[in-house]
Amino acid sequence: MTAIDIIVGSVYGSAMSVAESLEEALIGAGHQVVLHEEAALADLNPAHFWLVVTSTTGQGELPADILPLFEEIRANSPPMPQLRYALAALGDSSYEHFCGGGRQFSDLLQELQAQAVTEMLTVDAGETLDPEVPALAWLASFISKI
Repeated sequence: MTAIDIIVGSVYGSAMSVAESLEEALIGAGHQVVLHEEAALADLNPAHFWLVVTSTTGQGELPADILPLFEEIRANSPPMPQLRYALAALGDSSYEHFCGGGRQFSDLLQELQAQAVTEMLTVDAGETLDPEVPALAWLASFISKI
């Protein structure tokens, strides 16, 4: 099966909970999964599938635990057309920059020519009390593409 790096950016724990649920489902499907909290670029393998799960903080910004990785990728990564990824963004639509952290990460990966296997998932905390439910349904819709 596929080697998968799950990269998490979380403020209050919801994104971590989603990442752990996705990790469990992927392991159950036979994939090799490593969950990265506060990852550095050296921790990740562009030959692996990347699953980014991040919340949004402040004015549409990335959480502090994933921001250094984002900056490191932006400053040091050449184009990565071989990288395949999916991205789940958590936010609250009552804020102006809904899922802004996820959108920033998605934009960066697209600039680096990485290949998204599905549309970015956006989970609205104002509508969903259990973000794992839509995340698992989203995973089921593309897991065969991994």
